[in-house]
Amino acid sequence: MELAWDWRLARVYDGENQIVDECIWSGNQSISATVKRLKILKQGHLTEEARTLLERNPEIKPIPITSVEDWPPLSPSETELLQKCSLILAEQEVIEAASEPDYRLEHLVRAVEESRITANNLESQLVEWVGMFLPSLDINEQRTTITEAVQKTSDFQELAAHLNCEIKAEVNPNECASIRAMSEQIALMNSTANTIEQAMQKLARSHLPSLSKLLGPSIAAKLCVSAHGRSRLARLPAGTIQVLGAEKSFFSHIQKGTKPPKHGHIFQHTWISRSPKSMRGSIARMLAAKAAIAVRTDCYGGEPWGDKQLAEVEQKVGAIRSRKRRR
Repeated sequence: MELAWDWRLARVYDGENQIVDECIWSGNQSISATVKRLKILKQGHLTEEARTLLERNPEIKPIPITSVEDWPPLSPSETELLQKCSLILAEQEVIEAASEPDYRLEHLVRAVEESRITANNLESQLVEWVGMFLPSLDINEQRTTITEAVQKTSDFQELAAHLNCEIKAEVNPNECASIRAMSEQIALMNSTANTIEQAMQKLARSHLPSLSKLLGPSIAAKLCVSAHGRSRLARLPAGTIQVLGAEKSFFSHIQKGTKPPKHGHIFQHTWISRSPKSMRGSIARMLAAKAAIAVRTDCYGGEPWGDKQLAEVEQKVGAIRSRKRRR
């Protein structure tokens, strides 16, 4: 025998698809009560009626109502009630999602990345544009100062003097104003990225205190987003945490046979990025193993890491560097 149910009723069917037992919701069909029942169904749980039939017939097997041919259709009033309740349920889920740190971290990380990319692209275009009028300008050497110099000066004559260059082409006033407007936009994008990054780091320190202490809040946030949430990150093995963020290199390794990546987001940590190449893999493996412990501490309510744990990891990094140098 089989058990099927929705928010209105529950039924037991025999092997010939005949109704053996039935229990109908007899309570007050208010909006709030219906919303509660819809939540129960969304979570995959039994309604009161379904539990009643299960107690009467312990041997029955649950089945979806979509597999039942004669399931009663919704009446016009039930259809209207369901529509109203579905909207309320959707609104509640949006509110719940807004309060979930994992989702908020994802938006913050993406916003920082997009802001940085936009600012860098605009800055590259601005530098090339200014370089057309100042051919003696060393773009590679002064790239980071050109945008700031444009903002500080009022015209190209002053800009050229500030950068110790000579103007070799006439600059249209409108074009000069456009270059200045672009420099202001770059400054605004960088300021926006900094503001968002501060919010991201604050949330990461709260949501992932131990991992943030170990790797820094920015790397901790990126790992959490790449793993699609703290709870999933806490379930990942250290080897996977080590290469999170290196998905493109990993798929290239699978498809084209290139070398497998040794590290992903954690490469940004100075313990790895500032170490010789021969040491990076070993440090990354050790650091990923410690990161796995740290995030499980955060996820399952352990004591947040402090300076003591950080010093122990730093000591291990020093030991790896010393051992590699002796070889």
